[in-house]
This record gives sequence, structure tokens and C-alpha cells, in this order.
Amino acid sequence: MITRLPVADRREVRQAAVQLLRGERPALAVVLLMTALSAVSALAGPYLLGKIVGGVEAGTLTLSTVDVLALGVVSAALAHLLLVRYSALLTARLGERFLASLREGAVTRTLALPARVVDRLSTGDLLTRVTSDVGVVGQALRDGVPEVLTGAVHLVVVFVAVFWLDPVLGLVSLAGMPFVVWATHWYLVRAREAYLVESEANGDVAEISAAVGEGSRTIETYGLRDRMVAAADDAIARAFRARMRTLRLRNVLFPATTFLNVVPAVLVLLVGGFFYANDGVRLEVVVTAVLWVWRLVEPMERIMFWIEFLQRAGASFARIEGIGAHGEASPEVREPADDRIEVRGVRYSYVDGHEVLHGVDLVVQQGERLAIVGVSGAGKSTLGRLIAGVDRPSQGSVLVGGAPVADLAAAGEQRIVLVTQEHHVFIGTVRENLAMAAPDAPDEKLLEALQLVGARWFDELPDGLETRLGAGGVELDPAQAQQLALARVEVADPHTLVLDEATSSLDPATARHAERAIAAVRERRTVIAIAHRLQTARDADRIAVVDAGRVVELGSHDDLVARDGTYATLWRSWHG
Repeated sequence: MITRLPVADRREVRQAAVQLLRGERPALAVVLLMTALSAVSALAGPYLLGKIVGGVEAGTLTLSTVDVLALGVVSAALAHLLLVRYSALLTARLGERFLASLREGAVTRTLALPARVVDRLSTGDLLTRVTSDVGVVGQALRDGVPEVLTGAVHLVVVFVAVFWLDPVLGLVSLAGMPFVVWATHWYLVRAREAYLVESEANGDVAEISAAVGEGSRTIETYGLRDRMVAAADDAIARAFRARMRTLRLRNVLFPATTFLNVVPAVLVLLVGGFFYANDGVRLEVVVTAVLWVWRLVEPMERIMFWIEFLQRAGASFARIEGIGAHGEASPEVREPADDRIEVRGVRYSYVDGHEVLHGVDLVVQQGERLAIVGVSGAGKSTLGRLIAGVDRPSQGSVLVGGAPVADLAAAGEQRIVLVTQEHHVFIGTVRENLAMAAPDAPDEKLLEALQLVGARWFDELPDGLETRLGAGGVELDPAQAQQLALARVEVADPHTLVLDEATSSLDPATARHAERAIAAVRERRTVIAIAHRLQTARDADRIAVVDAGRVVELGSHDDLVARDGTYATLWRSWHG
């Protein structure tokens, strides 16, 4: 049984990163250009200061010349400030676009997961991937990548400038780099696995937290408190150990690189001073080289500061990309010839080797009212989900007009809609809640849908379709939320409704309002009702009786009662 989603390997992560960057190549080129210009502008001030020092030593500078050079230093500083601010603005915008693409991709891959996979997933694992992991990668894209990119460009510009100034001092400035590269490599080969373990441990903590929050009453009822507390302590302990492991890696990396960062400036100062004492180099060259090399410390510290976070982000990125491992590619969809639904030899299993449906065959004609009945666990809801295209059969096919229903659903065509007792109000306006079913629907259609389902509460909203719902807005009660969901179905305008006892969890008064709304939405459409209460099935054109994953009887209510088979037994049991 699958409990966690896989993690993308290094090659897949590199391909995904390249794909992400490829879409912003022009903007990335502009950012690199502006960063290089800002790095070059930072060299002008130290260069002019070196000229001042050299001129003072030689006694060739006049006061007016010093003033001109000092004005040049100030002008270079102002130009550097403007270029840095503009470069930071461009990189921030680029990072936000990267983040938007990442979030859209994560949501798309999550929604593309087959239902049979979602049913077996660890809630905490998936939750941490689409929340904390996306947040970590988002911060890296907004802040980390631009900072490292800027720091790397500054390093290259400074090293090239020092070599141009004096090749010997240029070589000396590189003296600490092999040790920095070694320390960074030592860290990188260990960090990815450590951060993956930490993220997985955090997912376990989120999983048990969600389980305790959702099942607190059950835990108390069955006396499972001590067991759950022990499990929570174990998960927190694993998360703590994983966190300490990554902390130890950072405690080795940061002190080593901080020490090595100052080595180039010290060596340039010592070697430059030696050559100057032996008339091998001018004083202004030594001063300029030291000032330039000292500017390496800030970008190097910036890179080292963010390199740790980028490793954490790399592990999170691998987890996000792993969401798509079980996703399904968008299929080529052919237009259905009609609205006839055919279920042919369908078999289905949530867990390999344990079939829920065994070779089901069923045909539903356009405009028909079909009820699917059976004892609890017979496979009714599973069959309804397959007919609605929520999932694909393990074997066999579910077709509408000759086209696979699941392919149509994956392509976003709302030909068949499943309506359950689970309804959701999205945070946003009434218009946004309704129009997600048909983004181009005019306001008139949205208002007609609300009127059709009897949503009289809408007339009392302060801002009409612009009224915000959910957290921070108007809170709807269960009946109103169900009416909103049914209005959304009406806006989608499917030809078939699959009703999986959409009112069973509501109180009687609320259920009556919801049933009237459902009756309005059912008009003019094919209806497949999964009936847990047999009174619902009595008025259907036909009734399909499901027993142990098979359709064992099919016919009208009167015919099935007259047969005195499985349905008749259920009917007598229902009526005592």
C-alpha cells in the first residue's frame, strides 16, 4: 500500500529546474546583465581610491585632482546603488513569476493524481509538499536564487578585475577557493539526503497532528490517548533528530567558509606588500587589489548563507516534482457520439489483489433515471465514481458516446458530474465559487442557477455576486453550501448527474431544502442515483442491484420485487 509519494531524482530535478528557467530566458538575461553592470560599478570606487593613494605617494596629485577623483568615487557609489536597487527589483519580479509557475504546477500535479492513489496517501506527506515545501522553494526562488546569482556574478567580475590589474595578485586571490570548493562539496554530498529525511519526518508530524485533530473523539472513546501520545512523541523525536543532523552539517560548513573568506584579502595584502617593498608593484595596485578582493567577502558570505537554504529548497523541489510521478498525462479526447453511458467488463481494486468490482456491465440511456442499490460495502459508490470519471477502472472501460469518461474528465469536460454529501465553499466571491465550473459564464447564468436551486439567502448578501465567502467573509450553513454546490453543477451544465446520497449527512429540515434543489438540477438530465435509502430508488426507471462487486439484478422496482431476489430482500428489510 502506498503511504508516501515518491521523490524526484537529481536528473528529474535538474530537468524541471531547466524547464522552469527556460520560460523566462529573456528576463533572466536582463537580470544577469544588470547584475554584471552593478558588479562592475562597484569596482570603480576602489579603483579611484587606489589612484588617490598612488598619487599621494608619488606627490603628483593636486588638490583639484583629488576633488575630481573623490567626486568620481561618490558618483560611482550612487551609480552602484541605483543599479543594485534596479537589479534587485528585476530579480524580485522574476522570482515571483518563478514562484507562480511552481505553485500552478504543484496544484496541477496534485489534481491530476488518480483517486486510487490519493485514497492511500499519507495526508501529512501530501500536505507538507503542497504547503511547507512549496513555501521553502518559493522563498528560494524569490530570495535565495537571486542572491546566489548576484553573488556569483560579483565573484566572477572581481576575480577578472584583479587578474586584469595584476596577474600575480589575481592568482593569490584564488588561493582560498579550492578549500571553499572542498568544504562546499563535502556539505552538498550529505545535505540532500539529510533534508529529504527532515522533510519526511515533518510530514509524519503533520500526519499524526491531522489524525489527532480529526479523530479526537474516537481516540477518547476507545481509550487510544496514550498510544497516540506515544506515536506523536516518536514522530517528534524523529523530526528532532533529522533537524539536528542538518544543523551539524551547517555547523561545519559556515565556520569553515567564514574563515576561508578572509584568506584571499590577507594573502593579497601580504604578497602585495612584499612585492611593493621590493619595487615589484605600485602601491595603488596593491591598495586597489586589496579593496577589490575584500569585496569578495560579502558575496561569498551571501552565497554560503543561501547555499544551505538552497539545499533545503532542492529537497523540497524534489518532493514537489515527485507529486507528478503518479499523475496521468492529458489524453487525446475524441468527441462523444451521444450521451449513452456504457460500463463494459469493469474491474476495480483500491489495493492490488483485492477487487471491489468484478466484471460489471451496465448501459444507461440518455435521459434515464437509474438507481444503484446494495448493502454497505457492495461497491455502489465505487461504481458511481468510475461512471463520473473520478477514477479509471483497473480493467474494462466506462464510455460515454464511445469516449472514455475518465479521459473527458481529465481534459476538463464536465459531461458527467458526481454530487456527494461532501460540498465545499471556496474562499472567494460568490461569482468565483460558481464560475469555476464555467469560467466564461455570464452573470445572468450564475443568477439563474442560484434561483433554480432556491438559494433565497443570496438576495440578502451585501454585495451580491461580489460577496466574499469563507474565512473572513460570509459563512454559509450546510444547506446553503449544498445549494451553492448544486448551483455550480447547474452552471457546469452536465448531461448526467451521479448522486451519491448527497443529503444523507444533513438534518431532516436541511435535507428537504437540499432535495428540492437537487430535484431542480435533475430536470432534463440523465440521473444515476446511488441510493442508500431504498425509498429513493422506488421512483427510478430502472434499479441496478450491486452485491459483492457485481450487478446481480437490473429492472424496475415492481419487476425486482416480483422476482423475490436480492432487491426484494433489501426492500422487505428496509420496511421492517
